[in-house]
Amino acid sequence: MTQEWSFLGDWNDYDQTAGENCIKEAKEEAGRLVKPIKIIAVQDRDHHNQPIRKVNITKIFCLCKEIEGNFMPNDETDACNYFSLNNLPHLLLGRNTKEQITMCFDANNDPEWQPKFE
Repeated sequence: MTQEWSFLGDWNDYDQTAGENCIKEAKEEAGRLVKPIKIIAVQDRDHHNQPIRKVNITKIFCLCKEIEGNFMPNDETDACNYFSLNNLPHLLLGRNTKEQITMCFDANNDPEWQPKFE
């Protein structure tokens, strides 16, 4: 079976801001302490990812600075790695597309990046 990869992410807990949830998910899924730097985009999931869901999901892409940490396999994540845009692994397309990953690379490389909002 081919391993499928995606960005970190999950449902936002009711008592946390988007930034707090970003920090929590990076710690839980990748063992990393991060600092959210800026919002890259706010997207309606069903306009960018398949299959279409019965519930509306809004995805917030955040650029984070890694502070420290070490990955350990857990009940949500089997592996954690960094990839170049030219060497992406097999993607879990229901979660992230190559276009979304390219957008995140572009935001990281552009100090004047303006969040995409739809």
